Amino acid sequence: MNTNSNTYTIIYTTVLVVVVAAILAIVATALKPRQTANIELEQMKSIMLSANVGESGGQPDKKADFKKLYDQHITEAYAIDAKGNKVAGVDAFKVDLKSQYEAIKNGGNLTLPVYKCKLDDGKTVTILPCYGAGLWGAIWGYLSVEPDGQTIHGAYFSHASETPGLGGEIAEPWFYNQFDGSKLQDAAGAFSSVKIVKGGANGNPNGVDAISGATITSRSLENTIAAWMDYYKLILGE
Repeated sequence: MNTNSNTYTIIYTTVLVVVVAAILAIVATALKPRQTANIELEQMKSIMLSANVGESGGQPDKKADFKKLYDQHITEAYAIDAKGNKVAGVDAFKVDLKSQYEAIKNGGNLTLPVYKCKLDDGKTVTILPCYGAGLWGAIWGYLSVEPDGQTIHGAYFSHASETPGLGGEIAEPWFYNQFDGSKLQDAAGAFSSVKIVKGGANGNPNGVDAISGATITSRSLENTIAAWMDYYKLILGE
């Protein structure tokens, strides 16, 4: 065959594309189990850090085995509907938080995950996820609540593409550790989601300090937490 002909070029290009596509498909298939395992491990890490498990000095412990900690401390995982009723047959760990965010926003059916975490001191806290839209992309996280249903035990947040040094600070310990001990109630004792206050919480037990220069991300996170807690408040204190 004439290697300078158009036919040869077309055949050569087609074969090359097919071979490369096949190789990429094989590699993707081979790596998928590892990628899935890494995603699940990151989720376990987020859940445990929200309960202050796997921390050292208020920072994530780089040596912690979060899968082992998850298996040791999570005693129950289930999902609830919009009325706070348990939903049968749902694997809470595999619930897609993004889909639940869309359901909250658009009024769809809800299956919101709930985790029960037994701490080393014997106390059991309730871990509740949240997911929403930040300035540039998705934001998400977990809150753990004391048995009184009013006190936040711990929190952990992350994001897809918030600005480093500004909105991206929601994923830093200095920010999410502020939630420890804050209250889910107002001055009158009624339920109220946590407030992220610009200029400082000023001792408000219901509030934490907002991130300087990241007003939109701070407000988005506050709204995200409030939207999810509007359903989770139905089961707190049980």
